[in-house]
Amino acid sequence: MQLKEGISVEWSNAKTIFIITFLILNLFLTYQFNEKRDRSELDLITKASIEEKLAAEEIIYKELPKDPEESMYISGKPKFFDEESIKNFKNQEINIDNPALLQSILKQPFKLSNSVTEADPKIQQFLKEYVLESDSYKLWNIDEENGTILFFQHYKNQIFYNTSSNISGLLLVNFNQDKEVISYQQTMLVSFEEYENKEIISALKALEFLYQNDYLKPGSEVTKVELGYYPLEQLSESQILAPTWHIIVNGKTDYYVNAFEGQIFEIME
Repeated sequence: MQLKEGISVEWSNAKTIFIITFLILNLFLTYQFNEKRDRSELDLITKASIEEKLAAEEIIYKELPKDPEESMYISGKPKFFDEESIKNFKNQEINIDNPALLQSILKQPFKLSNSVTEADPKIQQFLKEYVLESDSYKLWNIDEENGTILFFQHYKNQIFYNTSSNISGLLLVNFNQDKEVISYQQTMLVSFEEYENKEIISALKALEFLYQNDYLKPGSEVTKVELGYYPLEQLSESQILAPTWHIIVNGKTDYYVNAFEGQIFEIME
C-alpha cells in the first residue's frame, strides 16, 4: 500500500513538473511570436513614418530611382599622359609636365553655340574632336559667367562626384566671351578594380538620414536623386570610390550620402 502511495505521489509530481514545463515553453514561444510580429509591424511603421514626416514638413520629392539591391567599392589608378598618348592631337599645344594632368591650349578657338547649354551639339563635337577618351566623361555643370564647362568621369554609367580636395576623373573646358573654347584641363582614372558586392541603402533611406540630421528643412524640395561614386581615401597609387547617393535640394545644394553606411559627405552649394 505504501509503495502504491509513493508511486502515486511521484507520478503526481512528474505531472506537475511536465505541466509547468509546458506552460513555460508555451509562454516562451508566444513571446517569440509576438516579438517577431512587433518587429515586422515596427519596420512597416518606420518606413511609413519617414514618408509621413516628410509630407507633414511639406518636403517634396519626385519619384525616386528604382533601388539597386547591391553595389561595390571600386578603385582606379591615375592615368599618366605621355608623348605616345598625345601624338595624334591636332590644333593644340599640350603640356604634360605633370603627367597626371593634361593641359591643352587650342591654337585656333573652337566656336560653340551662342547659348551654351547641355543640349548644345557643339559641346559633344568638341569633345569628340579634341579630347582623349571623351566618352568617359559626363557633363556636370556649365558656368557661363566664368566661362567653364565641367565634366566628371563615369564608370558603368555612374558618375564620379568630384570634391574640392580631389580632382581625379575631371575635365574642365574653358571658353571666352565669344563662346569659343580656348583651353581645357583633363585628369583620368584607369585600371579599375571592383570589390565584393554589398547591400546598399535605398534612396528613401538616404533622404531619411538627411532629415534626421536636419539637412532637409520644412518646405524643401528634393530636385534630383541619383546614384554614383564618391572618392574616399587617396592612396599613393590608386583612388578608392564608394557608391553614393547624390541628392540636390532646392536646385542648388548638393548632398552626398554613402550608400553603404549612410554617412553624409562634403556638402557643396
